Amino acid sequence: MKLDMARLEVVDNLRTVWASEAHDFTPWLQENADTLADALGIDLELTACEQPVGPFFVDIIGRDLSHDCVLIVENQLTPTDHNHLGQLVMYAANTDAATIVWMAPSFRDEHRQAIAYLNDLAGDKARYFAVEIAAVRIADSLPAPLFRVVGQPNESHAQASSAAKTGSQGSSGKGALYMDFWTRFLDRVHAERPSWTHSRKPNASNWITMPSPLKGYNAYGVSFTLGHRMRYELYLDDLDGDEVKNRFAALLARRAEIEAAFGGELSWEELPGRRASRIAAYRDGDVSNIAEYDDYIDWFIDAGTRLRAALDPYA
Repeated sequence: MKLDMARLEVVDNLRTVWASEAHDFTPWLQENADTLADALGIDLELTACEQPVGPFFVDIIGRDLSHDCVLIVENQLTPTDHNHLGQLVMYAANTDAATIVWMAPSFRDEHRQAIAYLNDLAGDKARYFAVEIAAVRIADSLPAPLFRVVGQPNESHAQASSAAKTGSQGSSGKGALYMDFWTRFLDRVHAERPSWTHSRKPNASNWITMPSPLKGYNAYGVSFTLGHRMRYELYLDDLDGDEVKNRFAALLARRAEIEAAFGGELSWEELPGRRASRIAAYRDGDVSNIAEYDDYIDWFIDAGTRLRAALDPYA
């Protein structure tokens, strides 16, 4: 039996898809941030285009939610050049960005080596990505973006650097346990709740974050806390502390219906003296109890499902 199949074809001229880097590609990328998140394997928000940096303008600025830091993107629709490499480093230095992305149709070998060098220097303090831009189509279909990561942090090097500074696996000595738990957690989440996160890489910390539909620095977080407890939370944050207080107060006014939708009581924590607030569910749990991992992940997924159902309608 003959099987008819179409061929996936690369669009030769990117300018037929995005005529201008500044006016077409950059705003398109901001509106389709999930395409970059998928390529990088992290959760992110792209919040502003052409953000002033002194007398210059960084193409896109946003947040790396997986690492809780500033993220910048420098784009070009031509092969990489020294000017853009210099701009990338200058923008990173002047925005305190710790996740830095350079995007172009092709990268010169010298520029790939520069990205690797910057990652080696940064250790666990920053992440530099080189991403090749392409577009593909099948027959006469609409073009689809295709991003290929050709330079990225060496995670094992970064973790070794962090361990060297803290004297083994972090100050608590539990880094390896957290890595193992979050690996299992992310595997389950991608299988059962794939819309929750783009992140594919666990970390050696006691927490990870995932995007919230609330704009700004708000995120859902899962963590092991002091006192052998586990927490699933909506963490409300913003550069404007008054905005956090107003948002928290608006949700607190609906406490009865939110807790009814959740199916139980929640902890409403205004966190006096801090910019942020949280709404959370807790239970007992310790990452050292390896035999309990499946039960812990069951709880995180159940609590997260119910908390999101209760809070997302108010985004």
